[in-house]
Amino acid sequence: MAHHPKLNWRDRTLIGVPYAWLLVFFLLPFLIVMKISVSEMEVVSFKDLITWKDGVLQLSLKLGNYLFITQDELYFLTYLNSLKYAAITTVLCLAIGYPFAYFMARADRSVQPALVMAVMLPFWTSFLLRVYAWKGLLGEGGWAAMALNAVHADQLLMALDLIPGPGQYLNTAFSLVLGMLYTYLPFMILPLYANLSKMDLRLLEAAYDLGATPWVAFWKVTVPLSRAGIVAGSMLVFIPCVGEFVIPELLGGPQTLMIGRVLWDEFFANNDWPMASSVAVVMILLIIVPLAWFNKVQAEAQEGGR
Repeated sequence: MAHHPKLNWRDRTLIGVPYAWLLVFFLLPFLIVMKISVSEMEVVSFKDLITWKDGVLQLSLKLGNYLFITQDELYFLTYLNSLKYAAITTVLCLAIGYPFAYFMARADRSVQPALVMAVMLPFWTSFLLRVYAWKGLLGEGGWAAMALNAVHADQLLMALDLIPGPGQYLNTAFSLVLGMLYTYLPFMILPLYANLSKMDLRLLEAAYDLGATPWVAFWKVTVPLSRAGIVAGSMLVFIPCVGEFVIPELLGGPQTLMIGRVLWDEFFANNDWPMASSVAVVMILLIIVPLAWFNKVQAEAQEGGR
């Protein structure tokens, strides 16, 4: 039987703070949203889930919203669209962000602060303004649209079914992915840079001494050691992309309806809070359950590798 050292009050406090944080800022709000999702909505309040009347304890859960979500094709397609575009954005951010983070980590130490500042520079401008600017850049007469036309990129984008016609970049799947890629790329680069900059380079020298080529050393040594940065960056990109509302609203088209827009409509257009809460709960479960399973498998693999 494994022996677990006894924790003192200081260790218990250090371990308890993250759990308290999750309890207050994640679990408690999630339970409130879940309660609303199974409640009957009255004019300005919700009915109690548990009531005591004439000696009878009653539990009233309205599950009709969840049944409706499983039966309506619109919700299935919006969830699918959200997961699809979030996955595409995450893969593109990783493909572009990894080489950039690698270059930053291997650059001269005197240059690294300037490179980090260059990555963080977009955060100095409002998120909404940055996204809105792409409407002008990709619209008719925008310099980004003219540049794409000049290199005939529209032919390739039409072949990939990302735009409907020549020069029509705005309100398409292309403009949506471009906007999310531009917005969330720093969230991939920064964790990767933090991970790669701490890597022990003596391991690469040992691989070279044993006859490994640069590509083999990168694939067998660098990539496995940067797995934590890859996972952290992917989570930071994928999770907010699934529930993104602003970018699909400004840059997406009718074919790119995502769950963020459905949530907005249910809350503010239909004023149906239980239905909106049900949509939000399903969205959170779609994100949390696979990630929890992935973290569990990864933790077991690390334990087995020791």
